[in-house]
Order: sequence, then C-alpha cells, then structure tokens
Amino acid sequence: MNIYVGNLSYKLTEAELRSAFEAHGEVSSAKIITDKFSGDSKGFGFVEMPDQSQAEAALKQMDGAELGGRNIRVNEARPRTDDRPKKFDRH
Repeated sequence: MNIYVGNLSYKLTEAELRSAFEAHGEVSSAKIITDKFSGDSKGFGFVEMPDQSQAEAALKQMDGAELGGRNIRVNEARPRTDDRPKKFDRH
C-alpha cells in the first residue's frame, strides 16, 4: 500500500520517516518530496508498505501521531492524475 504522509517537519529525514513506519511492519520505501530547485522539503512524503494489514495498522496508529515535533496526517495515497492545467496551452 502506498501511504501519503503530510504535515511533516521540514527537518525530518527519509531515514526518520522510514524508521517511524517500520515500527508497524515492513517498509519497502520512504520518500520525502522536495522542491526541485531548492531541494527543500515540501512537508509531505510517501511510504510504501507491501503488507496490506501492516499498512492499515500503520495508518490507524500514525494518523495524528507526533513525529519531528509535528502531528502528522496519514492517508492511503490516491493515484496521481494529470488533470492539472497546462501552462502553455496553444490553440
């Protein structure tokens, strides 16, 4: 299951994010989204957990939990859609 994690501390590392979720089961990846120009954290990320039951338990336990001094928001990630407006739509 791919899990969205929001309201992350801007100083939190991917290793710390992974470690927090590993307390609830196997984590195959943990990624904090960063600004492509500055490299700074955007305050959210994604954790991939291969076992569905462990992922569901992590969702329940981690949503609202304190991590890095902030209460994080945790939800099942929705698939990305490309319905964003085009910057240069030429007709």
